[in-house]
Amino acid sequence: MTSRGCTTRCDHRGVTTAQTYADLGEAAWRWVLDQVRWDDGPWIPESVPHEGGPPEERDGMHSGIGGLAHLLAEVRTARPWTAEESALADGIAARVRAGLATTTAYSYFDGLVSDLGVLSALDAVGAAEAIARLAELATDDGWEQPWMTPPRFAPHARINDVTLGTAGNLLGAVWARRQGTPGAEDLAHRAADILLAEGEPTDAGTNWSFLPPRHTEEVRAERGDMQMPNWSHGLAGIAAALAVAGAELGRPDLVAAARSGAEHLVTLGDRRDGGFVLPHEIPRDPDLDEVTFTWCHGPTGTSLLFTALEYAGVAEVAGETPAQWQRRCLRSIRTSGIPERLRPGFWDNDGRCCGTAGVGDIFLDAWQRRGVEDDLVFAQVLGDALVERAVIDGDRACWRFTEHRNAEPLLPPGVGWMQGTAGIAACLMRLARVLREGRTAPAEARLDTWWNLPESQGSMSPARMA
Repeated sequence: MTSRGCTTRCDHRGVTTAQTYADLGEAAWRWVLDQVRWDDGPWIPESVPHEGGPPEERDGMHSGIGGLAHLLAEVRTARPWTAEESALADGIAARVRAGLATTTAYSYFDGLVSDLGVLSALDAVGAAEAIARLAELATDDGWEQPWMTPPRFAPHARINDVTLGTAGNLLGAVWARRQGTPGAEDLAHRAADILLAEGEPTDAGTNWSFLPPRHTEEVRAERGDMQMPNWSHGLAGIAAALAVAGAELGRPDLVAAARSGAEHLVTLGDRRDGGFVLPHEIPRDPDLDEVTFTWCHGPTGTSLLFTALEYAGVAEVAGETPAQWQRRCLRSIRTSGIPERLRPGFWDNDGRCCGTAGVGDIFLDAWQRRGVEDDLVFAQVLGDALVERAVIDGDRACWRFTEHRNAEPLLPPGVGWMQGTAGIAACLMRLARVLREGRTAPAEARLDTWWNLPESQGSMSPARMA
């Protein structure tokens, strides 16, 4: 395989055409389909080449077969599925449903909340069983984390965050409730109450740590009061979950808590030059960049908090509207230097979680929501970077990220949704569709971003979640 940029299908202004993005997205999807294996249902390797059988997290959204459901939903928006794609969709749904009654995993990345998103993306039944299992696994103060064991963690440790913990379960329950899933509303109230109880008052507002202080004795001895304040593991994601839950459940107490969380959050960040960016970690880990611009630990994901507050009817946070705070986040991203690889370790990933595709989707959301032309222009800048960095072999394409600390910096191509070619393919397909159809182009609503879309596109057919 060789890398190849846009050399043949650009228009007379040198701007990449929608067809180029669409063709590359389809080539990437074809490469992903080539990696699907079947062994008691479908599975994919995390990266290629791969030796051995299915990975441990074979069914999840993050890097497992479940993530392909979201790409299949993106494909279906543009064209009918082929027989191969329909068979894959059926196989994914059957595999996920088979584990619902016995699984003890519940995270947004690889557990029951992941399953809710996968089944809805495929128009498949099973959400009620997933909600029932989430409720069964709940205790009075949350959900067990089997990997968090003494002596490093206190017994029965809990997590607050939106990808592994209670806030993610709240988002999953709210998503299911919006589609009329039995038991979802009760579970959403239960998760919200658990999360409220973990709030930590501050001078500026309320904080929620990744780990509640009562569970982190050994961790605090190692790192002090370490926080990851952005979307995936921190306050931004937790407050967003409370905001949309408050709006959906008719609970002003949750909206007030979310606003209080945002009031504290904005005291932690850099607002210079009209932007807003939070540290990756507090206190800083010397082995990491002080800030990043990703979905997981940067203003890309953190911007979702402010559209959640806007959805919940919050008028202002620290003297500015939620819309102004969202624009601050987007400005920081646009002026950061991405998607250029300015130095070793800066922007070495093009995936959804930690790189270019995840940022691209948020900028497409923003343009479809507000119509600010700079957002569409920047989405195309990101799309062009994906075109330039594609590794193309005939009618197949994939991407290789880099790890500058390795002797061989180029990593093997990833396959899945959050850290691989599948997620990049979906971004390219959507970019092509938006360029062709404009702001009203269909957009896939997902449980972690539906409120970020224009109101007319933030929901889906109840049939998906039956």
